[in-house]
Amino acid sequence: MLLTRVAGTVRRYRMFEPGQHVGVAVSGGADSVCLLHVLLELAPQWDLRLAVLHLNHGLRGEESCQDAQFVRELAASLGLPVIVREVDVARAADNLEQAARRARLDFFREQLAAGAIARVATGHTWNDQAETVLFRFLRGSGSAGLAAVRPVTADGLVRPLIDASRAEIEQYLSQRGIRWREDSSNRDPRFARNRIRRQLMPQLAAEWNPGIAETLHRTAEWWLAEEEYWDAEIGRLAAQFLMERDGAVLVRTEVLRQLPLAVGRRLVRRAVEMAKGDLRGVDFSHIARMMQLLSSQGRVQAPGVEAERSLDWVRFVKSGIAREPFDGYRLPVPVPGMVRVPGSGVAISLELIEKPETFADLDYVYNKGTGWVDWRRLSGSLEIRNWRPGDRYRPKGSAREEKIKTLFQKARIPRWERRHWPVVTDGSTIVWARQFGAAAPFAANSASTMLLRIWETEAP
Repeated sequence: MLLTRVAGTVRRYRMFEPGQHVGVAVSGGADSVCLLHVLLELAPQWDLRLAVLHLNHGLRGEESCQDAQFVRELAASLGLPVIVREVDVARAADNLEQAARRARLDFFREQLAAGAIARVATGHTWNDQAETVLFRFLRGSGSAGLAAVRPVTADGLVRPLIDASRAEIEQYLSQRGIRWREDSSNRDPRFARNRIRRQLMPQLAAEWNPGIAETLHRTAEWWLAEEEYWDAEIGRLAAQFLMERDGAVLVRTEVLRQLPLAVGRRLVRRAVEMAKGDLRGVDFSHIARMMQLLSSQGRVQAPGVEAERSLDWVRFVKSGIAREPFDGYRLPVPVPGMVRVPGSGVAISLELIEKPETFADLDYVYNKGTGWVDWRRLSGSLEIRNWRPGDRYRPKGSAREEKIKTLFQKARIPRWERRHWPVVTDGSTIVWARQFGAAAPFAANSASTMLLRIWETEAP
């Protein structure tokens, strides 16, 4: 019996908590109408409060408006509140199928974020699951994609009908005399989903495997269990090895080399998701090309995100961010005071210290990121600016002057960190550079009486 199976699915995946307010996504089609009636019957078991959600995409003109009216009347007949939203999907830059799906998800997530409802139930079925597995396999998804339609998502979507077939649903509605509407766009061969449903699946069932839908559904269940394990494991590794900085996600190449290939791919996939915000449009081929960065410097682009290798790091960032215009900066330096380095989370602090007579040697007070300059050797008119190609100076302790670019290479500083790299100048002369310290001609020594301490901190 359908009700018993759905109740078992709800319990198996812990879809609801007692007393929750649940939004039921109802398009007017058989699956969603069945979902609404089934949840209405099961609601007392969890003391659920139901509301109806409907999104009018406006793609079928008057037919779409009639669907919305049908849903309003259905909700009213059942004594349930209804929220109807209208959007113009036809104006979207994406293909219509993707744009419509994105609009629905945005609508549902908006309702969840508002806090009025705790879950949104959608009418995805066994058949939807099978078709999704096949669609993603043909598109080139990895194992995560083959988990297909998840019964429960982290953002609050649940699929109570995921173990029910379309035939069972139509039988349930027919036996009870419940009406539903047929969406004419479900017959449109322009949509890939329709071609899979109406052409490919029947052909596979007739010529290869009569139980193809069940086989694909079980495949999704298998991979879902695998992904639940991997989600937890990659979450642990991401916390250990992935670093978020200035809107990007970083990982050391050595980390990825040492991990088994299967684990490395998944960690890269997680980095992409963290940087981009989702994995939409990113498939196995993109992840494979990103893994190739372990053997060469370069950049790999994927939909909405790019990965770049420089020296010992791979950086993942949203498309466009890495190439944002940068005109440089040049700022006066207050002494004492602090200057935030534009485009970074770093600030440079400066402090004047009168050296006590007991300071015979300053070497022991040198710390990473800190430099000590003899104040009396400066003009007093200091500026902070970004490093520029061709900049050179002689750091304290070095025998000769070097290009800062050479120092970057020796210190293994990746490309993306260099353009905002701060140096302090006295006129046209560099007196201090981040990480590399004070310039030798200006460095404080045992004879210095007034010291300028320059150090790097996190920006407030």
